[in-house]
Amino acid sequence: MNFLRATQQLSMLVVPLVFLLSACSPSADKGPIVIKFPHVTAPGTPKGQGAERLRQMVAERLGDKVVIEVYPSGQLMSDDDSLEALAFGEVQMIAVSLSKLDRLTRRFQVFDLPFLFEDLASVETFQASDAGKNLLSELIDKGFQGMAYWHNGMKQFGGPVPLRQPNDGKGLKFRIMESDVLEAQILAMDGNPQKMAFGEVYQALQTGAIDAQENTWSNLYSQKFFEVQDFITESNHGYLGYMLAVNPTFWAGLPADVREPLEQIIAEVSAMVNANSELLNQQAREKIIATGVTEIIQLNAQELVAWRQIMRPVWEEFAADIGADTMSATPAGSNH
Repeated sequence: MNFLRATQQLSMLVVPLVFLLSACSPSADKGPIVIKFPHVTAPGTPKGQGAERLRQMVAERLGDKVVIEVYPSGQLMSDDDSLEALAFGEVQMIAVSLSKLDRLTRRFQVFDLPFLFEDLASVETFQASDAGKNLLSELIDKGFQGMAYWHNGMKQFGGPVPLRQPNDGKGLKFRIMESDVLEAQILAMDGNPQKMAFGEVYQALQTGAIDAQENTWSNLYSQKFFEVQDFITESNHGYLGYMLAVNPTFWAGLPADVREPLEQIIAEVSAMVNANSELLNQQAREKIIATGVTEIIQLNAQELVAWRQIMRPVWEEFAADIGADTMSATPAGSNH
């Protein structure tokens, strides 16, 4: 079933179906509890390393009770498919991009607003606020229990020309995730937004099906996007992060002597992922520079002002849907 076509059905039926179709309460009598954890990024990215560390720590502490099976690089399914699979209990854990969640609640659109968060520190301040914490439980009735936020990093623009001014992107075909905010962001540049799965991006850039994209340094390097982009603009214009989520029925059915240590392990791994993400991205940036394949464009203060001005109406377009309580906890709210 295609997730996009299923969304309306989920909104009406997800509560009873989750409880009927989710995996039965785990039983120790059947051997270790298996937690399937698919994701689409490479093992060396912040999410990839976090998933592997989670698997290792669970094996060390709960090896006779729990086994986490990690499927990186889209081996098992796409992000869209994993959302549906978690809601229906076919997998037990995911860490999908926050951008993917805007079809389920518009509050998550806050994370996609361009130039809202200056850096990861400002993102963390918001995520630690009451509004940020509340978002983790926003989707429980739809089959998603948020456990933690995982950073990837700040996004950069890649393209066939230097993107120093917003109008430098005019007419270019930009790959974006399934996000109305990201679509509005590219339209503000007079660009042509193309919603496309992560695994299709390299070939689309290579063949000219798209001209440009936005991503973090770690993804630009691990997916080799830099090989098919003449320029990367170091814009830090947006945040790419994930919600580590579990199926709530499955989670509630775990015995306390399993659930509680799992929660502790998740907290430890999440702290590690978020502490290491900036380092991993900077290392990826240096590796890209060392190849000499693409040119890095750095924006000056005046150019950044122009970008922020052109993107500010995007905030205003989505603020009402995101909600005043959520927006007030962001840097935009603190500046008013």
